[in-house]
Amino acid sequence: MTGVDGGRATGDDDRATEDGGRADRLTRLREGVESHALTALALLTSAALVVAFYYPTATVLVEAVVVDGAVTLRVFADVLTDPFYFGELARLLSGESPAAVARSLLSPDRRLGIVGFTAYQAALSTVASVALGLPAAYLLARFEFPGRRTLRSLTIVPFVLPSIMVAVGFVATFGENGTLNAALTALGLPPVDLLFTLEAVVIAHAFYNAPLVARVTTAAWESVDASAVETARSLGAGPVRAFVDVVAPQVYPAVLTGAALTFVFTFGTFPIVLALGGFELATVEVFVYRLVRDLSYAEAAALAIVELVISLSVLLAYLRYEARSSTNTRGARPLPRRSLIPPAPTLRELLPRAGLAAYVAVAGVIFVAPIASMILASVTGGDGALTLDHYRFLIERQQTGAAFQVRPWPAIRNSLAFAAAATLLALPMGVVVAVLTTRRYRGRTLVDAAAMAPLAVSGIIVGLGLLRGLVFGVEVAGWRIAANGAVAIVVAHAVSGYPFVVRTVSPGLSGLDRSLVESARALGASRARVIRDVELPLVWPAVVAGAAFAFAISIGEFTSTVVLATGADAYTMPVAIERFIGRRLGPATAMGVVLLVVTGLSFVVIERLGGDHRGL
Repeated sequence: MTGVDGGRATGDDDRATEDGGRADRLTRLREGVESHALTALALLTSAALVVAFYYPTATVLVEAVVVDGAVTLRVFADVLTDPFYFGELARLLSGESPAAVARSLLSPDRRLGIVGFTAYQAALSTVASVALGLPAAYLLARFEFPGRRTLRSLTIVPFVLPSIMVAVGFVATFGENGTLNAALTALGLPPVDLLFTLEAVVIAHAFYNAPLVARVTTAAWESVDASAVETARSLGAGPVRAFVDVVAPQVYPAVLTGAALTFVFTFGTFPIVLALGGFELATVEVFVYRLVRDLSYAEAAALAIVELVISLSVLLAYLRYEARSSTNTRGARPLPRRSLIPPAPTLRELLPRAGLAAYVAVAGVIFVAPIASMILASVTGGDGALTLDHYRFLIERQQTGAAFQVRPWPAIRNSLAFAAAATLLALPMGVVVAVLTTRRYRGRTLVDAAAMAPLAVSGIIVGLGLLRGLVFGVEVAGWRIAANGAVAIVVAHAVSGYPFVVRTVSPGLSGLDRSLVESARALGASRARVIRDVELPLVWPAVVAGAAFAFAISIGEFTSTVVLATGADAYTMPVAIERFIGRRLGPATAMGVVLLVVTGLSFVVIERLGGDHRGL
């Protein structure tokens, strides 16, 4: 018995040793996988960006310098020296003397060209956006009133509203029979004609970007250290001097950030100008679309390169400035907010409030009127009576529409399905890039600029590259790889949405208490496990907010979709609105209301799950 028991004990020991060795190997394997997980995710994200963005974009842009199989700069040179595109500057590029070109630029009949006009309207739109956004930031950061937090959350909603829907709202407001002229007529005033004017385009751009300026500036204003202001006041500085010397230096970097982003967005504008300005006020993006539609790919690619260089230059300058001016405000005591309506206000307190009241009136016309006018037009007939005929038209089109006609339900279904799939792609990509761009290493700014490139590249070019590559198919090692239009649309939407995930998650990661990360590493956690178990849970509200951004941007994406949905049963709600608006405004406004409801519901996710965050 003793020998048998001894043998059994020896066998148990051997099995225990074997199990222990297997457990050690599994532990080492898991630790090895975790230690290289971030690198692997970075490589996968890079590969996805190459396939979904860089390669398709490169295949289109290369046509500007490769014509009939030969490398040439002729097409590019023709664009640079064409006064139609560059106006008076084309003469300088053609070799004329700078003095003669300068005199012509100062003359009243100077020509800006398409590129010059695009920059001009972007500059005007930036000024208008900053002028509208700063008072809103002052109101939200310095005053306390009921609904302030809700209003602060709503400042980002116009920025992600579908542009084609906003265009419908502006047509319903500023059109010949719009609500503005109806109000002016009721007051006995003459009507105005704002459609297809530069003023309408600038106001529409301000509708989009002023809330963005307000949001980033409010966040900076709320981060001003009150003790620094109190120190300045105790040293004898008056309120104005304290503001100029202490508050303004901490706020104006955020203003410049909003201005730079506004310029980039409005320089590459497409649906707003197409709907409100037409080809009479065409920008670079509109002409790229026109050239693509006319199959002039080489000229379109050359013009897109010009647009890309200008947009990326501004974007890179913004990123470099952001990296230099970023400061750690953790632990700062924010400035106290004042009551918007004090019990016994003095004249000194009434003046800024009177100015804010005037601002609220102007902002109400710009921000509320287009959406309200669209909703009103969707339930109003030609005689001004309330009716649901426009919604009945959508239902009838769904039931009896021909196969080639746009029907509402497939558009709604496609938009929701594409947005969900695009979010599932954009979210992990954006989180990985956010992790990489918040680490300190040489060349981080260039990596950040490369990751943010989709913000600066024409959606028309991305859509065209995916159409001619992914949809038409490419040969790889003897295999032909192709996908349908729906897959290409999802890819294009993910590329459009992931930069906003990055800009939403990055501030949270940058502001984390590094001692928590260092403690986890000291306890033996791998880098990937620290990200998974420590960092991501702490910035989870921003991650959820980034997902909502990606979803909403996909819902409203129009530029690349209009290229990829052509001739395919993959049209979305924005494409349906664009096709309706070219024929009947009523059904377009009804479809716009449906799109507004779907987009608004996506932002319930931010309020219910995301909480407060300080990204875009």
